[in-house]
Amino acid sequence: PTLLILAAGMGSRYGGLKQLDGLGPNEEVIIEYSIYDAIRAGFGKIVFVIREDIEEAFREKFGGKFDDKVEIEYAFQAINTPVEGISELPEREKPWGTAHAVLVAHDKINEPF
Repeated sequence: PTLLILAAGMGSRYGGLKQLDGLGPNEEVIIEYSIYDAIRAGFGKIVFVIREDIEEAFREKFGGKFDDKVEIEYAFQAINTPVEGISELPEREKPWGTAHAVLVAHDKINEPF
């Protein structure tokens, strides 16, 4: 199965990139605990839904860290990422949220998630 991690949040209330702030005893981010549990449960793939402007930070944090254990892919959620079946999206200033994030990952997942 695939673990789908929705991490495209803007952190406007938090004031930063909370998805990658360390909190564990060795500065692990909270996402790492979910990945660890998923690998132990037999998951073979991780798909991160992120914004393109934080891709480099995610690749720095996770690139190589789990490569020998699980496949990692990235899907990108922009404010108006097109979604199949919806011809026109109204203009927005913030991303659409959870359902939109899952939909932008649909072409990366071909197995249970």
